[in-house]
Order: sequence, then C-alpha cells, then structure tokens
Amino acid sequence: MANKLKTYAVLTLVVIGLVFLGIGCTGNEKSESPSPVQETPSEGAPAEEATAAETTAADTQSISLKGSDTVLPLAQAEAEEFMTENSEKSVTVTGGGSGVGIAALIDGEVDIAPASREMKAEEIEAAKANGVNPVETTIAYDGISVIVNPESTVSELTFDQLRGIYNGSISNWKDVGGEDKEIVVISRDSSSGTYEYFKEEVLQGDEYRPDALTQPATGGIVAEVSQNPSAIGYIGVAYLDDSVKALNLDAGNGSEAPTSENILSGVYPLSRSLYFYTNGEPSGLTKEFIDFVLSEKGQSIVSEVGYFPIKQ
Repeated sequence: MANKLKTYAVLTLVVIGLVFLGIGCTGNEKSESPSPVQETPSEGAPAEEATAAETTAADTQSISLKGSDTVLPLAQAEAEEFMTENSEKSVTVTGGGSGVGIAALIDGEVDIAPASREMKAEEIEAAKANGVNPVETTIAYDGISVIVNPESTVSELTFDQLRGIYNGSISNWKDVGGEDKEIVVISRDSSSGTYEYFKEEVLQGDEYRPDALTQPATGGIVAEVSQNPSAIGYIGVAYLDDSVKALNLDAGNGSEAPTSENILSGVYPLSRSLYFYTNGEPSGLTKEFIDFVLSEKGQSIVSEVGYFPIKQ
C-alpha cells in the first residue's frame, strides 16, 4: 500500500512538471514570434506615404515668369486666376525689370519673360548664341503717364519741355509755367523697359540727366512724387492713383490726356504694347497659361488691372 502511494505521488509530480513545462514553452513562442498583424501597418505605412508623394509630384506642373515691373501686377492677377481654375498647376511671377527678365530667359532660368519693350537686337543675338529662340506675344496695351505732385500748378507739357527736363536743359518749374522751384527729376533704373521706352520716345538720343533720382520699381516713383511737390516722374497708367497727378502731353498735335480712349486710338503720344517672350513657340503649361491670358477671361483681367486689352 505504501509503495502504491509513493508511485502515485511520483506520477503526480511528473504530470505537474510536464504541465508547467508546456506552459513555459508556449509563452516563449508567443514572445519571440512577432505578430503578422502588427507588422502590416509598420511595413505598409511608408509605402503608402511614398505612393502619395509620387502621385502629388507627378500631378504638379509649374512655370516661372520674371521681368517687367510694369507687367508685374497684370501677370500676378492672371496667374492667381489661372491657378484658381487649375489648382494642380503653379505659376510663379517676379519683377525686376524687362532687361532682368530677358536676361533670365536667355540663360534658361525662366519660362516667360514679361517685357514692356521689344527685345533689343543685341539681346536677340545673345539669345540665339545661347541656343534660345525668342518668340514675342503681345498680351496688352499700355500708356506711360508723366506724373507730378497734386500740389503742382503744371497740368501739361510739350515733348520738348519734357525732353528738356529729363536731359537737364530745364531745371526749374518756372521755365515750363510752374512756380520758381527746382525740379526734382525721378526715373526708373536702366534695367526697366519703361526706362528704355521713355529714353527712346522722349529723349530721342539724349542721355538722362546725371542728377536724376532712379528707382528700382514703379511704386517707388509714385511714393516719391506723392511726397514731394517739386518732383516729376513717369509710370505705367495702371499705377495711377489719387496720390499723384497725370499731366497731359503735347507731341505736336495738341495736348492729350492718358485716357483709355486716347491710348487705344494712339493719339496719346506715350502708348505701347506689353509682351511675353518665350523660348520658341509656347508649348505645354506655358502655352496653356498664355492662351488663358489671351482668352476673353484673361483679357477682362487686363481691363480690371488698368491696362488695355488687345481684343476689343
């Protein structure tokens, strides 16, 4: 009987030992083997993020414009509306002057160079030497206003008087019907297409007077003239506001104001075209954007900004 009890005790201890051994092995297997369900999100998340990034990059299209400060407010307004209608496309616009933009086009840095003057022969030659074929597109018409401070008693100038003021042969307002005050002459800098156009049309071969104060942007001219009763400057008509006064000009056929009617008819003597220059005929997104600018919607923006549409 005692021997049977010993046998049962030993068997019981063996069974208990085997049970604990099994539990221990099962626990070790669970802790060492990673769960396939847990691996799925950690491996899948980066792949999904990469796919999304690749899709976004593939869908995004962009072009850049750089050039005329005169064209700048128009180009910005056109770009904003274009991107509103085409949210996956990007149009970047910066100023700096027609010469700066044309140089950037020649160097292959931009898709479009807005300009307030035609390209010069030497610029076209430099472009072709660099493998660039400049193509000109007229996008709008503009007029240049000669401005003075609202306190000035002068309301009009002849071309000869204006030329004299800017070449230095006239330096006092009394010589053109104004008060006995020295004229403070303000001009754009030499990188500006407006600077070049004004020099060609008004100075007609003369150089700008050496004491003329130059401004890198049209807004600077407006600010200076609005604060100085003795100042005179010139700007695109789209920049006109109540802080300055536009003068009537007489090129020999009578005094004319810079109104839309006079500019479009050509009777106002300082009327001009505004351009987009591209490397070759526009294509892709560049063509799509230019087509928008020339469309009925784009030309309505031309009017809203203060310029004159090529399609009446």
